[in-house]
Amino acid sequence: MTFKIYTKTGDKGETSLIGGVRVPKFHLRIECYGTVDELNSYIGVIINTQQDHEASALLYTIQDKLFVIGSILASDPEKSKMKLPDIIEDDITTLEEEMDRMDATLPELKNFVLPGGTLVAAHCHVARCVCRRAERLVVHLASEDKVPEIIIRYLNRLSDYLFMLSRYVVHQAGATEIVWKP
Repeated sequence: MTFKIYTKTGDKGETSLIGGVRVPKFHLRIECYGTVDELNSYIGVIINTQQDHEASALLYTIQDKLFVIGSILASDPEKSKMKLPDIIEDDITTLEEEMDRMDATLPELKNFVLPGGTLVAAHCHVARCVCRRAERLVVHLASEDKVPEIIIRYLNRLSDYLFMLSRYVVHQAGATEIVWKP
């Protein structure tokens, strides 16, 4: 059996959620999982522009978790019967532990820093911003429909992790964080 990329079922501006419900492509649920997909792509950019194998291993795990989140968001909570993997508390704990590990090696943060410092750090900041947008959209969706609360918490912690990763890669490269001086 061959799998075709194009189905032509979305040619009129609608798409299907997992569970078969058709919705317009501008539906908030589509915006949510589309933004999570965009975030996942930026994580791929980070993986492919940095050299830290430990960071890459965690970033691949994060990509997997983002696919899980995207699948959950792409499902109609009332109609889908598909068994999807879960995001669990340990996924959040892993991010927190890694942030603590990186933070222990970094100079104290006394000011806001401007995005940048190195190319990898700049990519981390873009990913952080996309993650924050995904979080805002999911919070909006949760005010209107069923969304597991842990997804919001995971995205919130992930944006913090991406900020810490940006600081860490600048420090590891021997570069200087650009302090914001208002």
